[in-house]
Amino acid sequence: MEQRKLGNQGLVVSAMGLGCMGMSEFYGDTDDNESLKVIQSALDNGITLLDTADMYGGGHNEELVGKAIKNCRDKVIIATKFGIVREKNSTSRSICGTPDYVKQACDASLKRLGVETIDLYYQHRVDLTVPIEDTVGAMAELVHAGKVRYIGLSEAKAETIRRAHQVHPLTALQTEYSLWTRDIEQEILPTLRELGISLVAYSPLGRGFLTGAINSIDALAQNDFRRFNPRFEGDNFGKNKKLLDDVTQIATKLGCTTAQLALAWVLAKGEDIVPIPGTKRLKYLLDNINSLKVTLTDELINALESIIRPEKVQGTRYPAERMKMLNN
Repeated sequence: MEQRKLGNQGLVVSAMGLGCMGMSEFYGDTDDNESLKVIQSALDNGITLLDTADMYGGGHNEELVGKAIKNCRDKVIIATKFGIVREKNSTSRSICGTPDYVKQACDASLKRLGVETIDLYYQHRVDLTVPIEDTVGAMAELVHAGKVRYIGLSEAKAETIRRAHQVHPLTALQTEYSLWTRDIEQEILPTLRELGISLVAYSPLGRGFLTGAINSIDALAQNDFRRFNPRFEGDNFGKNKKLLDDVTQIATKLGCTTAQLALAWVLAKGEDIVPIPGTKRLKYLLDNINSLKVTLTDELINALESIIRPEKVQGTRYPAERMKMLNN
C-alpha cells in the first residue's frame, strides 16, 4: 500500500483510508460482524487510517472500531471527531466547541475506543459561537497531555483554518471532495497547500452515487439518509445520472469500475490528499482498494472534470438545515 504524509508534523498513513460511519447508521441496516470483517480485511490489505466520530451511531461506531483494533492498536491510525451533539431519541443536532466540552468529548471517545491516545482528532463542525482559537487551544492541551497526537478541522473555511493553524499546527482538514464536489479547489485547497495541511476527502464516491450502482432513489433502504439528500431527490437524480453515464463509458474503456475511476481521480489530485471511502461490504472494500492500480493521464483527468463540472451538478450537498452547519 502506498503511504502518504498528512501535514508536516510526522503523521504517515496509507494512501487510502476507510470511513466507518455507515457501519453504524445512515446507509440502511447494519451488521457488526460483517463490519468487523471489513475492517480486518482493510488492515490486512494495508489500510492503516480508520475514520470514525463520536456522533456516528451515538457512540456505537467508536466502540465498533475499538473492538476491531483491540489486538492490533500499533498498526492503526485512529481518526475521530467531536463537536456535533445529538439529543437522545431525537433527530435534532447542535454544535459545541467550548473548551470544557472538547475535553469531555475526548475522554468519552478514548473510553469507547478503548485506547490511551487518539492519533488524529478533528473538530467535526466549527462552532460559530466560540472563537476557533479557544476550541483549538483546548485541542492543543489534549496534545500536550498525551491524549491526542495530531489535530485537524472538518468542513472549515479558509479564514478559520488560518486562525486555527496559528494556535496549533493542523495536520489535516477533512471535507467532502469528489468529482461532483469540487468547491474547495477555489480557496480552501490552495490555503491548505500554502500552510502544509493535508486534505482527508470524505465521500469521495459522492455517497455512493459515483459508483454507478444506484439506479433510482427507490433502490435505497427506507432508513437510508440519501433519500433526503437534494442530489438524490426528484429530477436532480436523473440529471446527475446522465452526467455519470459518460464517466462510466470511460471506465469501461479503461477496464475498471466507475467507482475505481472516481477514486483514482481523487488520488491523482495530489499526494497531500487521502480519500476515505466508506463501506460496510467486503466486496466494495476490495473494489475501492483496486482503484490504486488505476493510472490516469492529465488528458483523462481533464476529460472527467469537463464531464462533471460543478455547475452541472444538481442539488446541494446536504438538506438546507444541514448546510447551515457548514463553515464554508
